[in-house]
Amino acid sequence: MTTTESRPPADGPAERSAPVVRTTAGAVRGRREEGLAVFRGIPFAAPPVGEARFMAPRPAPTWDGIRDTHAFGPPPPQDLGLMGGPGLFDVPQGDDWLTVNVWTPDPDPAARRPVMVWIYGGAYKLGHAGSPGYDARHIATDGDLVVVSLNYRVGMEGFAHIEGAPANRGLLDQVAALEWVRDNIEAFGGDPEQVTVFGESAGAGSVASLLAMAGTSGLFRRAIAQSVPGTFFSAELARDIGTALAAEMGLRPTVADLSSVDPRRLTAAGEALGPKMPQYLDRWGQAAPTVTPFSPVVDGEVLPTTPWRALAAGAAKDVDLLVGHNRDEYRLFIAMAGQLGKITDERASAALRLFAPGPDGEAAYRAAFPDASPSELYERVQTDWLFNMPSLHLAEAQRAGGGSAYLYELTWPAPGNGGALGACHGLDIPLLFGTFGADLGALLFAGAEPPAEAEALSSRFRLSWTSFARTGDPGWPAYDDERRLVQVLDAEPEVRAYPEEASRRLWEGYDFAPLPLL
Repeated sequence: MTTTESRPPADGPAERSAPVVRTTAGAVRGRREEGLAVFRGIPFAAPPVGEARFMAPRPAPTWDGIRDTHAFGPPPPQDLGLMGGPGLFDVPQGDDWLTVNVWTPDPDPAARRPVMVWIYGGAYKLGHAGSPGYDARHIATDGDLVVVSLNYRVGMEGFAHIEGAPANRGLLDQVAALEWVRDNIEAFGGDPEQVTVFGESAGAGSVASLLAMAGTSGLFRRAIAQSVPGTFFSAELARDIGTALAAEMGLRPTVADLSSVDPRRLTAAGEALGPKMPQYLDRWGQAAPTVTPFSPVVDGEVLPTTPWRALAAGAAKDVDLLVGHNRDEYRLFIAMAGQLGKITDERASAALRLFAPGPDGEAAYRAAFPDASPSELYERVQTDWLFNMPSLHLAEAQRAGGGSAYLYELTWPAPGNGGALGACHGLDIPLLFGTFGADLGALLFAGAEPPAEAEALSSRFRLSWTSFARTGDPGWPAYDDERRLVQVLDAEPEVRAYPEEASRRLWEGYDFAPLPLL
C-alpha cells in the first residue's frame, strides 16, 4: 500500500464534522456544503502517464490515512480553442486527470439513493468535470439523490488513432469510472443498482457509445442523452486523421513517437489540424467541415458497431432511455463563427449537398422548407445531420430493439443577444444544472438574472431528469411509431407529436453509419 500525504483533522468543529468515507483505495474526507456532503478529485484510476500513457485505465493506487478531497482534480490535457475561457480551468495542475466528484445528501450506506453520473461534452477534445457550469448541487438537492461527475481523456490522449494503443481510451475511462461507482457509491449513500448515466453533446455521444459497448452490462440501469452527435469514425478514417495529427508534430502515429511529447504539448496537434480539416474534404467527407478531428471509433472491439445499429439489435433493451435535442442546435456554431445572417445561397447549397440525405437531398430540403432563407437552410440541415436526427433515430432504434425511450425537444429561446441564438446547442446545460452565470450560460443569459420562466423551466428539467433516474418515467408518455409523442420544453411545456416532422420524413430510414475514408 502506498501512502499519500493527508492532513490530520484540525481541532475545530468544522473538521470534526467533515464527512469521511472509506473507498476501495482508501478513506476520503469531503466537506459539508449547503446541506450536502461533497467530495472532489477522488482518483478512480492511476494517472495515465509514463508506461500507462495511451493505455487502458489502470487501478488507482491505494493510500494510508485520510485523503482530503476538497478540490477538483486537474483537467485532462486539451484544446482550449473552442470555448475555453477565464476561470474554466482554475484548478490544480498535475497528471491525476482521472478523478470523480460526488454530491450526496448523506453518505449513509443504508440510504441507497438513486445515482446520476454526469459525462461532459466538448467535441471529444475538451471538457472538465470541475467546470462551474457542472456544479451538481441543485440536482442532488432537488432530486434527493447522489450525483457523480467524472474526468475522462479527450483529444489526442483519449480519442486519436495511435498504433499500439487501444481505440476509444476516453470511453474506457468512462467505463472505469462507472466501475468505481459500482464498487464505492453505496458508501456515499447511493444505490449501485439504480445508476443513471447522463451527458450532453460529446457526453451524449459517450452515453450512446456506452449503450453499445459489451463491457458495460450492469454498470447502469438508465441513460439520458442530450443532443447526440451523429459523428462516429470508421477505423480507416480514424487512422488517416491520426496520421495527419501526428504529422503536425513531425511524428508517426505510434505510441513510441507520441509518448516522447509532453501531454500538454501534444494538444497542439489537434489545435493545428482542426482549422485545416476543410482542406481534406475529398478524403474525409462530412467529417472535414466539423473541424473536430476526434470522435468515437467503430473499431470492432471497444466499440463493435454504431449505437443505432447496436440498439436496433437489442443491445440496450433492458436500459431505460431518455433522449432529446434542442430546436436550433447549430445556430450556436454559426454565431461563434460570426456568420449569423451572413450565409449566402451558395454556402447553403454546398451544405445541403454535403449533409442532406439521399442523392436529391438539396432539392428535397428546399421542397420541404420552401420559405426558408439560405441561413435557415444552412442551419437546418446541419442541426438535423449533427444532432437532431441522430437523437431521434436513437430513440427509434431503442424502440426497434425492444426497449423503451422517452423523447424531448427544447424550444425555449436563450434570452442572451436579444434571443438571436434561439434554443441553441448547450442551452440545456445551464437549465438542467441551474448554473445560468457559468461557462456557456454566461453567454446564453448575457450575465443577467434569469427570467422567472427560465427558473421554472430549470426546475422542470431537474424534476423530469431526477424522476426518470428514480423511476424510469420522466413524466410523459414513451415515444412510439404511431403517436410519436414528445415533451416540448418551453415557457409552457406541452406533450405533442414530434415537432420536426418535415425533417423526420426527410431522414426516415437513414443509417448513421461510421463516417468513411473516401
